[in-house]
Amino acid sequence: MRGDPRHAPSRPRRGDRDTGGGPRQRQGTPGAEPAELASLLEPVIHAAGMDLETVRVSPAGRRRLLRLIVDADGGVGLDEIAEVSREVSARLDASGAMGDVPYTLEVSSPGVDRPLTEPRHWRRAQGRLVSVPLAVPDGDAPSSITAAARRAPTMEGRVLVAGDTGVTLEVDGDQLELDYAELGPGRIQVEFGRAAEGPVGEGVGQAADRARSQNGGSRDGH
Repeated sequence: MRGDPRHAPSRPRRGDRDTGGGPRQRQGTPGAEPAELASLLEPVIHAAGMDLETVRVSPAGRRRLLRLIVDADGGVGLDEIAEVSREVSARLDASGAMGDVPYTLEVSSPGVDRPLTEPRHWRRAQGRLVSVPLAVPDGDAPSSITAAARRAPTMEGRVLVAGDTGVTLEVDGDQLELDYAELGPGRIQVEFGRAAEGPVGEGVGQAADRARSQNGGSRDGH
């Protein structure tokens, strides 16, 4: 679930203060690249029990906007977002990784439009209806996939179990076990009016239990 973006404004860097002696122009030092920031911040976010999904830096007037997307099993609440924002802000200030140009830090959870590309994404989508394209040519598609599914540009099914290497989908009443290598990025489908029975309804939950017992219930540990 994603609500309004949660953010914590950073404090101005030391180089932004007026040190006296009349006005003068400063050339701000640019900060680290997103990959470097990810390496710096991942230990902090992992220590909070979350995964760092995305790091983006973009201009915002005279400042920059640092956007972090974080996620965890069971989702991320407002209190967890606020706490990890404080920890991240402290790490950034201590390291000087953002350089001298002032910035705003925004930390939020992913929306339903986030593509499912990692085992943990699929695991967190258990019980949800998803659409997913086949990533293999039609002639190489697994025999378990029906002819109709082969012809369609995407398959649509419910995630029963997601393991380290593959996922079990319920498609038209059948259970299909597919390797992630056979699939493209999945997309969660919004279901309006679905009964609020938790992430997995009764019938889906029973099917998931059966599928889990069949494949050993392997799970991604990330």
